[in-house]
Amino acid sequence: MKFEMKEDVGFKVDLAYGELHVAGDEDYGFRPFQLMVSSIAVCSGGVLRKILAKQRVEITNMTIEADVERNEEEANRIEKIHIHFLISGKDLKEEKLRKAVELSSKNCPMVQSVKGSIEIKETFAIVD
Repeated sequence: MKFEMKEDVGFKVDLAYGELHVAGDEDYGFRPFQLMVSSIAVCSGGVLRKILAKQRVEITNMTIEADVERNEEEANRIEKIHIHFLISGKDLKEEKLRKAVELSSKNCPMVQSVKGSIEIKETFAIVD
């Protein structure tokens, strides 16, 4: 990836899907912490979706809520991310979903990349 400085604030990069603008001021692009949290949440959700598909668990929808805790005293670093999956589907079994969520965390490259430096908590709820 090659990031080019923008005239106003921040940087941009051209990727296969399109142009991504990143800046510390969200008037000019996505903030770096937003991208990091998004990467971790969506990676974990994607892995969970694949695991459930392999287990032939039929889900009709998944929403991911991500809450982030930052430490202002240490450069506003991300310290904790709580990822909560809201899952809809047919005949969902709580125990099977719990095991799949645990497995997704162990197999998500983004979660594993921050292991030991950011606390990741993953929970789920079955919704209609």
